[in-house]
Formats: sequence, structure tokens, C-alpha cells
Amino acid sequence: MQETRKAIVLTGASGGIGFAVAKKFISEGYLVFGLDIKEPKDNLNCFHFIKTDITKEQQIHSAFNFVKEKVSEIEAIISAAGIYDLNSLIEISEEDFIRSFDINVFSMYRVNKAFIPLLKEKGKVIMISSELGPLDPLPFTGLYGITKSTVEKYAYSLRMELQLLGYQVVLIRPGAIDTGLLSVSEQKLEKFTNGTKHYSYNSKKFKEVVSSVESKKVAPEKIAKLIYKANSKKKSKYVYKINRNFGLLVLNALPHRLQNWIIKKILTSK
Repeated sequence: MQETRKAIVLTGASGGIGFAVAKKFISEGYLVFGLDIKEPKDNLNCFHFIKTDITKEQQIHSAFNFVKEKVSEIEAIISAAGIYDLNSLIEISEEDFIRSFDINVFSMYRVNKAFIPLLKEKGKVIMISSELGPLDPLPFTGLYGITKSTVEKYAYSLRMELQLLGYQVVLIRPGAIDTGLLSVSEQKLEKFTNGTKHYSYNSKKFKEVVSSVESKKVAPEKIAKLIYKANSKKKSKYVYKINRNFGLLVLNALPHRLQNWIIKKILTSK
């Protein structure tokens, strides 16, 4: 027998942002189908965990079949899965380079394509980008910035197409959020700093910059609340922003030559 309550499909459901989103929607009476490769830290009522590697098309289709058996339609497809790799573009392995695109970009394409047939009329596709997505990339965050700028283009293109079918596309641009992703990024940066052959001094200076930026992080419950608000609106805005870093915005407003000079000055000063 199929459930009659409102439902969403959520990727990255076991992560800091994803789990906060799941709890928020459940508290508002939703049924949540959560896709992730790892088990969630706690059990929740009205939460169907579907162990899914979103880099594998067949596993996504299996998840789709499971959801289809439980509900006749879903209110939204929410993509909260993502990884944050800090490395240099001339030293990162090809495997890690491709993996960032596979999880941050290609997974959204796979999941949206698979679950659109279940999306209700005027339903929403909600994707998490980053405040870095529309900005010029910084050193050692370049790959993350490239994947998120690709997400921005994908989201806008998808919006142009899905409006023709009556669906809405919403993009969330968060700054630093207090999740496990930040601790993983710190580990990645530490590994890069200890292993780089070309940027030993620069990476240490950059580490200081990252620590300063990420100290101004907000709780994942805040972004969960924002995503719920975006989904609840009859006509959502295309972009919702939260916790943007003022320094990054000012830097990005400067001419490229000046941006480069400032970054070089910061990362090479003794």
C-alpha cells in the first residue's frame, strides 16, 4: 500500500546538511527517502534510508523503483551530496579529479533524470551549490570551485528546460556550514600541505586563510530551514544565499589582475 503523505527524495541524506534537511522535513510532516552510501547516525521516523552510490546509475534506478513502490509522487528532488577537495591542479590525482565531478556534478544529473517521472506537477528540483560557485576560483580550492560553477550552469540550463514542463529549479548557495564536510576538508588540506612538492610555504599560508573563513560557519539546521522555506513557496526564488563571506565578495568585485596580485601577496609574504 502506498503512502499518502507528502514525500521528498534527498541525496547526501546521512551527511551534516542532508540529515538536518531530513529532520526538518520530517518535523513538518513529510516522508523522506534518503539516498547515501553510508548509514545515517540516528534512526528517524518517516525516514526511508536507501543505501545508494550516486555515482552508479543502476543503484539510482534501484532506489527509484523502491520509492515508486512506496509513493505515487514526490514534492521535490533535493541534492545535498557533495565533497570538498583541497589540492593543487597540477598535483591532484586524475582519480580524485574525476571523483569530484562524479559526486558534485554528474550525480545531480543522474538523480534528477531518474526521479523526474515521479515529481508532482509544479514540483521542485533543489540543488546545493556553494558561495564559490559564481565567484572566481581561489588557489587550491580550484577543483571545488570548478565543479560548483559547473553546477551553476547545469542548474540554470535545467531551469530553462524544466519550466517548460511546469517544474521549478532552485539553487542554494551556502557559505561555510558546520558539518563533517569541513573537518574532511581540513584533513585534505593538511594532507596537501604535508605532501605538496611545489607549494609548501604557500599552502601553509593558505591554511591560515581557510581557518579564518571557516571559523564563521553556521549550523546545518539553518540551511535546512532555508531549503524547507524554498520548497514551501508557491513561486520560489531561483537562488537562495546564506552565510556569504564578505571578504570573498569584495575580492571577486575587483579586476582579475588585482585579485591575482592580492592573492600572490598574501600567499608569498614572509
